[in-house]
Amino acid sequence: MSTHTRTIRLRAGRRTVEVHRPDKVLFPDDGLTKADLAAYYRAVAPFMLPHLRGRPLMLERHPDGVGGPRFMQKDTPAGYPEWVRRAELPKEGGTVTHTVCDDTATLLHLADQAALTLHRWPAKADRPRWPDRMVFDLDPAGDDFDAVRRAAHALRELLDAVGLPGVPMTTGSRGLHVVVPLAGRTDHDDVRAFARDLADVLAARHPDALTTAARKQARGGRLYLDVQRNGYAQTAVAPWSVRALPGAPVAAPLTWEQLDEPATHARRWSVRDALEQARTRPWDAEAARPRALGPAVRRRLASLR
Repeated sequence: MSTHTRTIRLRAGRRTVEVHRPDKVLFPDDGLTKADLAAYYRAVAPFMLPHLRGRPLMLERHPDGVGGPRFMQKDTPAGYPEWVRRAELPKEGGTVTHTVCDDTATLLHLADQAALTLHRWPAKADRPRWPDRMVFDLDPAGDDFDAVRRAAHALRELLDAVGLPGVPMTTGSRGLHVVVPLAGRTDHDDVRAFARDLADVLAARHPDALTTAARKQARGGRLYLDVQRNGYAQTAVAPWSVRALPGAPVAAPLTWEQLDEPATHARRWSVRDALEQARTRPWDAEAARPRALGPAVRRRLASLR
Protein backbone atom coordinates (compact mmCIF):
# COMPACT_ATOMS: atom_id res chain seq x y z
CA MET A 1 0.00 0.00 0.00
CA SER A 2 1.46 3.37 -0.99
CA THR A 3 2.34 5.78 1.79
CA HIS A 4 1.92 8.72 -0.58
CA THR A 5 -1.83 8.69 0.00
CA ARG A 6 -3.26 11.04 2.62
CA THR A 7 -4.54 8.19 4.79
CA ILE A 8 -3.91 4.47 5.17
CA ARG A 9 -6.20 2.08 6.98
CA LEU A 10 -4.72 -0.67 9.13
CA ARG A 11 -6.64 -3.61 10.51
CA ALA A 12 -6.10 -4.39 14.21
CA GLY A 13 -8.31 -7.13 15.57
CA ARG A 14 -11.94 -6.08 15.10
CA ARG A 15 -11.03 -2.46 14.39
CA THR A 16 -9.66 -0.51 11.47
CA VAL A 17 -7.40 2.40 12.37
CA GLU A 18 -6.67 5.32 10.08
CA VAL A 19 -3.11 6.64 9.92
CA HIS A 20 -3.14 10.16 8.51
CA ARG A 21 -0.25 11.64 6.54
CA PRO A 22 1.57 8.29 6.58
CA ASP A 23 4.42 9.69 4.48
CA LYS A 24 5.19 12.34 7.10
CA VAL A 25 8.89 11.96 7.92
CA LEU A 26 9.39 11.66 11.68
CA PHE A 27 13.11 10.81 11.68
CA PRO A 28 14.65 13.00 8.97
CA ASP A 29 18.18 11.58 9.33
CA ASP A 30 16.85 8.08 8.74
CA GLY A 31 13.92 8.70 6.39
CA LEU A 32 11.51 6.95 8.75
CA THR A 33 7.89 7.97 8.35
CA LYS A 34 4.71 7.78 10.39
CA ALA A 35 3.81 4.69 8.37
CA ASP A 36 7.09 3.10 9.47
CA LEU A 37 6.31 3.95 13.10
CA ALA A 38 2.85 2.40 12.81
CA ALA A 39 4.29 -0.70 11.14
CA TYR A 40 6.81 -1.12 13.95
CA TYR A 41 4.25 -0.77 16.71
CA ARG A 42 1.86 -3.09 14.91
CA ALA A 43 4.57 -5.76 14.66
CA VAL A 44 5.86 -5.42 18.21
CA ALA A 45 2.38 -5.17 19.80
CA PRO A 46 2.23 -8.82 20.99
CA PHE A 47 5.40 -8.25 23.02
CA MET A 48 4.73 -4.65 24.09
CA LEU A 49 1.08 -4.80 25.14
CA PRO A 50 1.68 -7.00 28.22
CA HIS A 51 3.82 -4.14 29.57
CA LEU A 52 1.14 -1.53 28.81
CA ARG A 53 -2.24 -3.10 29.59
CA GLY A 54 -4.08 -1.40 32.41
CA ARG A 55 -1.40 1.24 32.98
CA PRO A 56 -1.90 5.00 32.77
CA LEU A 57 0.39 6.53 30.17
CA MET A 58 2.14 9.78 29.48
CA LEU A 59 2.59 10.23 25.74
CA GLU A 60 5.63 11.89 24.20
CA ARG A 61 4.38 13.32 20.91
CA HIS A 62 6.42 14.76 18.04
CA PRO A 63 3.86 15.84 15.41
CA ASP A 64 6.54 17.43 13.21
CA GLY A 65 9.16 14.75 13.78
CA VAL A 66 12.13 14.61 16.10
CA GLY A 67 13.41 18.01 15.01
CA GLY A 68 10.17 19.76 15.93
CA PRO A 69 8.36 20.60 19.15
CA ARG A 70 7.83 17.91 21.76
CA PHE A 71 4.57 17.55 23.68
CA MET A 72 4.28 15.54 26.89
CA GLN A 73 0.60 14.59 26.98
CA LYS A 74 -1.12 13.27 30.09
CA ASP A 75 -4.78 14.19 29.52
CA THR A 76 -6.59 12.25 26.79
CA PRO A 77 -7.95 14.62 24.12
CA ALA A 78 -11.70 14.64 23.58
CA GLY A 79 -11.21 13.70 19.95
CA TYR A 80 -9.73 10.28 20.65
CA PRO A 81 -11.97 7.37 19.55
CA GLU A 82 -14.50 6.23 22.14
CA TRP A 83 -12.95 2.75 22.15
CA VAL A 84 -9.63 4.06 23.52
CA ARG A 85 -9.63 3.28 27.23
CA ARG A 86 -9.29 6.19 29.65
CA ALA A 87 -8.48 6.29 33.35
CA GLU A 88 -9.38 9.34 35.43
CA LEU A 89 -6.96 9.55 38.33
CA PRO A 90 -6.42 12.10 41.09
CA LYS A 91 -3.72 14.73 41.02
CA GLU A 92 -3.11 17.70 43.28
CA GLY A 93 -6.07 20.01 42.80
CA GLY A 94 -8.03 17.83 40.40
CA THR A 95 -7.82 14.81 38.14
CA VAL A 96 -6.09 13.67 34.95
CA THR A 97 -7.75 11.42 32.37
CA HIS A 98 -4.88 9.26 31.18
CA THR A 99 -4.85 7.13 28.06
CA VAL A 100 -4.53 3.38 28.70
CA CYS A 101 -3.26 1.19 25.84
CA ASP A 102 -4.86 -2.24 26.09
CA ASP A 103 -4.84 -3.33 22.43
CA THR A 104 -3.12 -3.02 19.07
CA ALA A 105 -5.75 -0.63 17.73
CA THR A 106 -4.95 1.88 20.48
CA LEU A 107 -1.23 1.48 19.84
CA LEU A 108 -1.80 2.28 16.15
CA HIS A 109 -3.93 5.28 17.03
CA LEU A 110 -1.12 6.59 19.22
CA ALA A 111 1.31 6.11 16.32
CA ASP A 112 -1.08 8.16 14.18
CA GLN A 113 -0.80 10.89 16.82
CA ALA A 114 3.01 10.75 16.45
CA ALA A 115 3.32 9.48 20.00
CA LEU A 116 6.83 8.17 19.50
CA THR A 117 7.47 7.22 23.12
CA LEU A 118 5.08 5.79 25.69
CA HIS A 119 5.91 6.40 29.34
CA ARG A 120 4.04 4.11 31.73
CA TRP A 121 3.10 4.23 35.39
CA PRO A 122 4.62 1.55 37.66
CA ALA A 123 1.06 0.79 38.86
CA LYS A 124 -2.18 -0.09 37.08
CA ALA A 125 -5.14 2.25 36.80
CA ASP A 126 -7.36 0.15 39.05
CA ARG A 127 -4.74 0.17 41.85
CA PRO A 128 -2.87 3.41 41.17
CA ARG A 129 -1.16 3.66 44.55
CA TRP A 130 0.08 0.06 44.61
CA PRO A 131 2.91 -0.38 42.09
CA ASP A 132 3.84 -3.77 40.72
CA ARG A 133 7.13 -2.51 39.33
CA MET A 134 10.14 -0.88 41.01
CA VAL A 135 12.47 0.95 38.64
CA PHE A 136 16.11 1.90 39.05
CA ASP A 137 17.26 4.33 36.36
CA LEU A 138 21.03 4.18 35.85
CA ASP A 139 21.87 7.59 34.41
CA PRO A 140 25.54 8.13 33.45
CA ALA A 141 27.16 11.54 33.49
CA GLY A 142 28.16 11.09 29.84
CA ASP A 143 27.69 8.56 27.09
CA ASP A 144 29.64 5.91 29.02
CA PHE A 145 27.95 2.53 28.79
CA ASP A 146 30.81 0.71 30.50
CA ALA A 147 29.98 2.68 33.65
CA VAL A 148 26.32 1.73 33.19
CA ARG A 149 27.21 -1.94 32.79
CA ARG A 150 29.30 -1.95 35.98
CA ALA A 151 26.58 -0.18 37.95
CA ALA A 152 23.94 -2.62 36.70
CA HIS A 153 25.93 -5.63 37.83
CA ALA A 154 26.59 -4.05 41.22
CA LEU A 155 22.86 -3.37 41.57
CA ARG A 156 22.00 -6.91 40.56
CA GLU A 157 24.38 -8.26 43.20
CA LEU A 158 22.68 -6.14 45.87
CA LEU A 159 19.20 -7.15 44.70
CA ASP A 160 20.26 -10.79 44.87
CA ALA A 161 21.49 -10.23 48.42
CA VAL A 162 18.07 -8.98 49.56
CA GLY A 163 16.19 -11.63 47.59
CA LEU A 164 14.74 -9.56 44.73
CA PRO A 165 14.88 -10.36 41.01
CA GLY A 166 15.75 -7.59 38.59
CA VAL A 167 15.71 -7.41 34.80
CA PRO A 168 17.65 -4.95 32.60
CA MET A 169 16.37 -2.77 29.78
CA THR A 170 18.25 -0.36 27.56
CA THR A 171 16.60 3.06 27.60
CA GLY A 172 17.32 3.82 23.96
CA SER A 173 19.13 6.95 25.16
CA ARG A 174 22.25 6.71 27.37
CA GLY A 175 21.39 4.58 30.37
CA LEU A 176 19.73 1.44 31.58
CA HIS A 177 16.68 0.61 33.66
CA VAL A 178 16.69 -2.29 36.09
CA VAL A 179 13.09 -3.30 36.75
CA VAL A 180 12.01 -5.32 39.78
CA PRO A 181 8.61 -7.07 39.48
CA LEU A 182 6.59 -6.55 42.68
CA ALA A 183 3.54 -8.26 44.11
CA GLY A 184 1.68 -4.93 44.41
CA ARG A 185 1.28 -5.06 48.21
CA THR A 186 3.31 -1.95 49.04
CA ASP A 187 2.24 1.62 48.31
CA HIS A 188 4.17 4.12 46.20
CA ASP A 189 5.74 5.97 49.11
CA ASP A 190 7.11 2.81 50.68
CA VAL A 191 8.38 1.45 47.36
CA ARG A 192 10.22 4.69 46.62
CA ALA A 193 11.65 4.80 50.16
CA PHE A 194 12.87 1.21 49.84
CA ALA A 195 14.42 1.94 46.44
CA ARG A 196 16.13 5.01 47.87
CA ASP A 197 17.52 3.03 50.82
CA LEU A 198 18.86 0.35 48.50
CA ALA A 199 20.40 2.96 46.19
CA ASP A 200 22.03 4.63 49.19
CA VAL A 201 23.64 1.34 50.20
CA LEU A 202 24.89 0.83 46.65
CA ALA A 203 26.31 4.36 46.41
CA ALA A 204 28.03 3.97 49.77
CA ARG A 205 29.74 0.82 48.48
CA HIS A 206 30.97 2.61 45.32
CA PRO A 207 31.32 6.27 46.35
CA ASP A 208 33.70 7.19 43.53
CA ALA A 209 31.46 5.79 40.80
CA LEU A 210 27.85 6.11 42.00
CA THR A 211 25.67 8.76 43.61
CA THR A 212 22.09 9.39 44.67
CA ALA A 213 22.51 13.18 44.47
CA ALA A 214 19.57 14.62 42.53
CA ARG A 215 21.41 17.86 41.71
CA LYS A 216 23.71 17.48 38.71
CA GLN A 217 26.24 19.84 40.24
CA ALA A 218 26.64 17.46 43.19
CA ARG A 219 27.28 14.32 41.13
CA GLY A 220 30.89 15.03 40.23
CA GLY A 221 30.84 12.93 37.08
CA ARG A 222 29.41 9.89 38.85
CA LEU A 223 26.54 7.76 37.59
CA TYR A 224 23.22 8.80 39.11
CA LEU A 225 21.04 6.11 40.71
CA ASP A 226 17.61 7.61 40.05
CA VAL A 227 14.69 6.15 42.03
CA GLN A 228 12.25 9.04 41.57
CA ARG A 229 10.27 7.13 38.94
CA ASN A 230 8.74 5.08 41.75
CA GLY A 231 6.58 7.92 43.12
CA TYR A 232 2.86 8.34 42.54
CA ALA A 233 2.06 9.46 38.98
CA GLN A 234 5.72 9.17 37.94
CA THR A 235 6.50 7.32 34.74
CA ALA A 236 9.27 5.37 33.06
CA VAL A 237 9.74 4.60 29.39
CA ALA A 238 7.76 1.49 28.43
CA PRO A 239 9.54 -1.57 27.03
CA TRP A 240 9.82 -1.54 23.22
CA SER A 241 9.07 2.22 23.01
CA VAL A 242 10.77 4.22 20.28
CA ARG A 243 12.93 7.13 21.40
CA ALA A 244 13.05 10.51 19.64
CA LEU A 245 16.71 10.25 18.69
CA PRO A 246 18.61 9.70 15.43
CA GLY A 247 18.39 6.08 14.33
CA ALA A 248 15.03 5.56 16.08
CA PRO A 249 16.49 3.55 18.98
CA VAL A 250 14.19 1.47 21.14
CA ALA A 251 13.99 0.85 24.89
CA ALA A 252 14.74 -2.87 24.72
CA PRO A 253 14.55 -5.55 27.41
CA LEU A 254 17.60 -7.81 27.38
CA THR A 255 19.16 -10.59 29.39
CA TRP A 256 21.99 -10.14 31.85
CA GLU A 257 24.17 -12.18 29.50
CA GLN A 258 23.43 -9.79 26.63
CA LEU A 259 24.38 -6.86 28.82
CA ASP A 260 27.98 -8.13 28.79
CA GLU A 261 28.20 -8.43 25.02
CA PRO A 262 30.62 -5.86 23.54
CA ALA A 263 28.01 -4.71 20.99
CA THR A 264 25.48 -3.82 23.68
CA HIS A 265 24.91 -0.16 24.48
CA ALA A 266 21.93 2.02 25.37
CA ARG A 267 20.90 2.46 21.72
CA ARG A 268 21.78 -1.08 20.63
CA TRP A 269 18.32 -1.87 19.20
CA SER A 270 16.23 0.28 16.89
CA VAL A 271 12.93 -0.01 15.03
CA ARG A 272 14.84 -1.97 12.39
CA ASP A 273 15.87 -4.89 14.61
CA ALA A 274 14.02 -4.62 17.94
CA LEU A 275 11.35 -7.09 16.80
CA GLU A 276 14.01 -9.79 16.48
CA GLN A 277 15.10 -9.08 20.05
CA ALA A 278 11.49 -9.02 21.27
CA ARG A 279 10.84 -12.48 19.84
CA THR A 280 13.48 -13.92 22.19
CA ARG A 281 11.28 -12.83 25.16
CA PRO A 282 14.33 -11.87 27.25
CA TRP A 283 12.38 -11.15 30.44
CA ASP A 284 10.12 -14.18 30.58
CA ALA A 285 12.01 -16.13 33.24
CA GLU A 286 12.51 -13.28 35.73
CA ALA A 287 9.43 -11.15 35.14
CA ALA A 288 7.21 -14.08 36.13
CA ARG A 289 8.59 -13.97 39.67
CA PRO A 290 7.13 -10.91 41.43
CA ARG A 291 8.21 -10.39 45.02
CA ALA A 292 6.77 -8.56 48.00
CA LEU A 293 8.82 -6.00 49.91
CA GLY A 294 8.11 -7.98 53.07
CA PRO A 295 9.84 -8.10 56.46
CA ALA A 296 12.50 -10.60 55.34
CA VAL A 297 13.57 -8.43 52.39
CA ARG A 298 13.66 -5.34 54.59
CA ARG A 299 15.72 -7.12 57.26
CA ARG A 300 18.26 -8.21 54.66
CA LEU A 301 18.60 -4.64 53.40
CA ALA A 302 18.92 -3.26 56.95
CA SER A 303 21.74 -5.71 57.65
CA LEU A 304 23.70 -4.31 54.70
CA ARG A 305 23.48 -0.67 55.76
